[in-house]
Amino acid sequence: MTYPATRLRRTRSSAWSRALHRETVLTPADLIWPLFITDGAGVEEPIGSLPGVSRWSVDLIAARAKEAAGLGIPCLALFPNTQPGLRSDDGREALNPDNLMCRAIKAIKDACGETIGVLTDVALDPYTSHGQDGLVDDAGYVLNDATLEMLVGQSLNQAAAGADVIAPSDMMDGRIGAIRDCLEEAGHANVQIMSYAAKYASAFYGPFRDAVGSRGLLKGDKKTYQMDPGNAEEALREVELDLAEGADSVMVKPGLPYLDIVRRVKETFEVPVFAYQVSGEYAMIEHAASAGAGDRDALVLETLLAFKRAGCSGVLTYHAAHAAKLLG
Repeated sequence: MTYPATRLRRTRSSAWSRALHRETVLTPADLIWPLFITDGAGVEEPIGSLPGVSRWSVDLIAARAKEAAGLGIPCLALFPNTQPGLRSDDGREALNPDNLMCRAIKAIKDACGETIGVLTDVALDPYTSHGQDGLVDDAGYVLNDATLEMLVGQSLNQAAAGADVIAPSDMMDGRIGAIRDCLEEAGHANVQIMSYAAKYASAFYGPFRDAVGSRGLLKGDKKTYQMDPGNAEEALREVELDLAEGADSVMVKPGLPYLDIVRRVKETFEVPVFAYQVSGEYAMIEHAASAGAGDRDALVLETLLAFKRAGCSGVLTYHAAHAAKLLG
């Protein structure tokens, strides 16, 4: 087929035709909205390094859930900003059935029932005084097997509160199998696990650490358990292990810098793959738009569409509500 018999511009010549021939479609149902929870009543705390994003007290979180459901967003992801006095070396507040996370889960379920899903983060960094995702030894090394018991307890605590999806973000070896076994034994067979299977030691997480209050606490880095940004084959090994241990879906984090990993995971395993458009990615779009370097709405939709085109079933993004309004 050659020009002029073949003119690829023919199908681009009008809006209706472009819509008809579009290969990848983005809808509000493709979005998961991360929300931050804080103590108090009637509290909305804007996060300086995340323009347009706030922490919400538990009494206001239900309104965000109703907003999401009204926009067609199917799931929320919750992250607590645990107060300093409740943080400890062992992160034991993660096991408290009345902690911020559990109260927020219950508030959303009381307000919305099954009209929206609740995804909960499983890792100890919002609860530890040292900011690491697990228990540490005297040298500051994060202990894998000792941490597993805490992660299992944290998962069961969240499942009992009504979580629909447990999302371990800690990157400890063996945690998916341990969590899956205990969920089954405790009667939570229908609680899903979305594993942060390929989570990289990234420079894009800074604003998130501000949001959950761990940036100033973090001692050292997380390179002994989060993945090296130079590795791709290792990501496939991580995903394969987590699927074998019982993960229902997997996540790649961060998002845009790792779209090649999303594509390789999707093509290799043909399972639901999600990506997290992390805080640093969100902040870059906001600052670019503020500086006049690009149209905010167009930047938001184009980047989210890129995730779908790469193979994502859905995207965790702080732009979820804004994008849903644009798409609606």
